[in-house]
Order: sequence, then structure tokens, then C-alpha cells
Amino acid sequence: MHQAVLLTETVERLNPRPGGIYIDATVGSAGHAAAIVERMEGQGLFIGMDRDPEALARAGERLAEFGAVVRLVHANFSGMEAVAREAGVTQVDGIMMDLGVSSNQIGTPERGFSFQDDGPLDMRMDPTQPPTAAELVNTLSEFELADCFRTLGEEKRARVAARAIVRERSEVPITTTGRLAAIVEKAVGGRRGRIHPATRVFQALRMRVNGELDALAEGLDAGISLLAPGGRLAVISFHSLEDRMVKHCFARHIGRMVSLAAGGEAWEGTRPKLKAITRKPVMASEAELAENPRARSAKLRVIEAI
Repeated sequence: MHQAVLLTETVERLNPRPGGIYIDATVGSAGHAAAIVERMEGQGLFIGMDRDPEALARAGERLAEFGAVVRLVHANFSGMEAVAREAGVTQVDGIMMDLGVSSNQIGTPERGFSFQDDGPLDMRMDPTQPPTAAELVNTLSEFELADCFRTLGEEKRARVAARAIVRERSEVPITTTGRLAAIVEKAVGGRRGRIHPATRVFQALRMRVNGELDALAEGLDAGISLLAPGGRLAVISFHSLEDRMVKHCFARHIGRMVSLAAGGEAWEGTRPKLKAITRKPVMASEAELAENPRARSAKLRVIEAI
């Protein structure tokens, strides 16, 4: 079963209260959502969003007891403003985004996210939206594949992996996770410590299939624009590309004081102005890591609208 990462740390900093309006833009199996809604005590509005219909179904079962305070919507968090507008909401008191791939997605071979069990090369978080990973692997040029692996997976041997994929697909199209993993492993070399040699390639393909960085940039902007004064945005990221984007976005809105040529100081930054609730990213405790090793790479950052 999927375990919500940094649950206590996130909910404490989001600080939900009765009568507030909250959005969980990646509701998943509703681990964080249930804790937030409990604090609302049946008052206010909670909007749970997810691009994965299966995740929404699980969330619906878990949150059914809370009744009309909960509204679930099938949508990517890049469309957060439109979802809020349809609900008649212009400002919210708190938003959370958990950017990780869920254990349910990884643990279902038919979804094609993992090479631990062989399955179709899919990787779509929203199965209604193209393309699949197989379509990309079999149609992108060697240059495009290498660029994807290098920029999204930070794979040092990106060109070698791409060349091997193009060579192998010319014989027979690559349609399964097991075959792709074997091709990459043979091309780039054996296991490096705990990390399987195909891990970074799979990460890159998943991010490209789902347009994750573009969606994150749009989702951060949408979330920040929706915050009421005192409203908070909490984001949990799992790898350096995401965390860097969150960190830099928050920093632009937190801004800084700069000296003026004529004397004095002025604030410089991107509006709306924010303040940091977490000066440094919050990491999982040793106790949580013992129960859920998946939390090892999780980083929580939280900001508040001024």
C-alpha cells in the first residue's frame, strides 16, 4: 500500500483549519488528503485533483466518509486555476503537491513505470493521454533520445543508450519494460551501487511522456496565484530537477532587498510576494525512513502568501 511521505511535516506546515479551502493537486491514494480533511472538521471545501483516474477512484473510497466537503476532479495540476474557477473559488488557504510516482503506479506492471516486473512500455500517469513510452522509444531520433536521457534523467552515457535503442528497434520494435531495461543495461554497463543502470533512462522517459517539468512550472504559477493572504503552498519533490525548479520559483517570489543608487533599499522579486515557511528543505526522519525507504529522496518546501 502507498504510504504518504512526510505526512506529519506537511500537514503541520500547511496548517489546515475548519472552514478553509484547500487543494491537493496530486491527491493519489489520499494519504495527505485524509489528514487535511480531518482538520477541516466538516467545514469548508477540499478539492482533490489527479491526472490518474485509478488514483481518483482510490481517493474517492478513502474520502467518502467526509461527504460534501470533498470534491474530486480528474485533471493535471497545470490546470489548477481552471479547476478552482469551476468550483467557484478565487482564493485558497492551502495547496499541496506531491510530485512522486505512487507505489500503486510503480507496482502495477501493466502501467509500465518499472522494470522490476515486465510489462507494456507505457508510463502514462493519465492513460487517456498520448504518447506512450513505447511510441517515444520507437520514433524519436537518436539525438532526441540522447537529449531526453541527458536533460531529464541526468544520464552520463545518454548517447550510448540512445544508440543501442535505435539499433535494437531497427530489428524489432521495443514494446516492453523488460526489453528496454536489458538493452540499456547492456549498453551502459552493470549496476552502479543501489541504482539499476536503466533507472535514469526510465525516469527521463516517464518525465517526457507526462510532460512533468512543463506541468510543474505551470502548476507552481497557478498555485501561487490562487493563494489567499496567509495561504500556504507545500511541495514535495523527489529528484534534483524538480527540487531545483521549486526552489528557484519560490526564491523569485520571496525576493530580496537591494540597495538603491540614491540610498535606501527596495524589494526586488516577482509578485505576488511570498515568505518562506521552510528555510531549508524538510527531509524524512530516521523513523520514517526505517518504515518507508522511498522517502529518502523526498524534500518538502513550503511558502506563504503575504
